[in-house]
Amino acid sequence: MATYLSNDFRPGLKIMFEGEPYAIESSEFVKPGKGQAFARVKMRRLLTGSRVEKTFKSTDSAEGADVKDMTLQYSYNDGDFYYFMHPESFEQYQVEAKVLDEVQKWLQDNAECIVTLWNDKPIAVQPPNFVEAEVIETDPGLKGDTAGTGGKPATLSTGAVIKVPLFVQIGEVVKVDTRSGEYVSRVK
Repeated sequence: MATYLSNDFRPGLKIMFEGEPYAIESSEFVKPGKGQAFARVKMRRLLTGSRVEKTFKSTDSAEGADVKDMTLQYSYNDGDFYYFMHPESFEQYQVEAKVLDEVQKWLQDNAECIVTLWNDKPIAVQPPNFVEAEVIETDPGLKGDTAGTGGKPATLSTGAVIKVPLFVQIGEVVKVDTRSGEYVSRVK
């Protein structure tokens, strides 16, 4: 794999750090008036999803991580594992439930997800950016009840609980941004 200097770190780059793959989320190169230049980097540990802030000297380097992103279709789960299938080769991939953590509430049958493999083992799953799901439980919005925040909690068919506008009713399909967990629109 390629070796990257700290001033080459960009968001989205995957590097090896302390023997594990990390994804860089942000990098700020700082050149102080006095002293050596450095890069202040925020990165996510791909094995656990935890975030780390680290400062690298301008002379530091890191090896690129040998990870592979694949677009796979979600098939089913058996409680302990989630199963994904390659849409062309029909090869099955088994992902431990602990890897999905916050992602599982956005999974729908046949949804295309990006699965990150390291040493041919799935270590991260990214759901589609937007999902459409039916509202299965929410309080009725009372007319004129707009003095508060203007939103109410709603449970979706995927199991996720989000805040929706007062006019959304049970049985309606809504579009949700999975990156933030926020309501986007109603689906007609």
